[in-house]
Amino acid sequence: MDRLRTRLTITCGFLLFVLACFFSLSGDWSGLFSRESASRMLELVTSFFPLELSATFLRKAAYATLETLAISWIGTLLAVIAGLFFALPAAHMWGAFLQGMARIVLNVLRAVPELVWAALFVIAAGLGPFPGTLALAVHTTGVLGRLFAEALENAPREPYLALRRHGVGPIAAFSYGLLPHITPQLASYTLYRWENNIRAAAVLGVAGAGGLGQMLYYHMGLFHFHETGTILLAMLLLVGLVDTCSNWLRMRAIR
Repeated sequence: MDRLRTRLTITCGFLLFVLACFFSLSGDWSGLFSRESASRMLELVTSFFPLELSATFLRKAAYATLETLAISWIGTLLAVIAGLFFALPAAHMWGAFLQGMARIVLNVLRAVPELVWAALFVIAAGLGPFPGTLALAVHTTGVLGRLFAEALENAPREPYLALRRHGVGPIAAFSYGLLPHITPQLASYTLYRWENNIRAAAVLGVAGAGGLGQMLYYHMGLFHFHETGTILLAMLLLVGLVDTCSNWLRMRAIR
């Protein structure tokens, strides 16, 4: 009876919190669904057509697409390496003190949005894809480091401990006793974050971090809607391609 009462209290409290969040949102909800708003949104969408398909602009868009792909991939790769480095102490592999310090670092890295990291690195390193790559790497390190640490904590420790008792070194024991059990999970987390980083890399261009996002920010600022439509189409195609490849690779990793 007490357990049921506790669940009802938590459920009612959660519902009240959701209602309070909705009431705290200021704005004219009726205007959002008005005919005038729909007409303005339709006018904006139709202004993207016809798309800008000149050879010169398509070459620029293709280069920016490859740049966005490179930013997301290299940023994710760097984050995997750094995430594993922080995941080991965060998973209580090297003592409680180092675990607390590693978790604080990971919390700070993922608490700051990618756009803020990009702005900081643009100030330090200038405009271009390099600060965008660093921004994705730093933020994704915080995310993957925490996920990798949880995977390590949930992995069976018996093979690792058995190898250690037989005199195997810590690195070899980790490589053969723990890593094979969590490799599919690590691969799944990595591919999922790569999908997210493709979208994030497109947004980081607003801070001058290169790629399609920078082109989008530039042409939208000048009201070049035909060029904007082409860039948005390139983003959609890139995200769809990466999602398809990532899902295929994830299924192969799980098997």
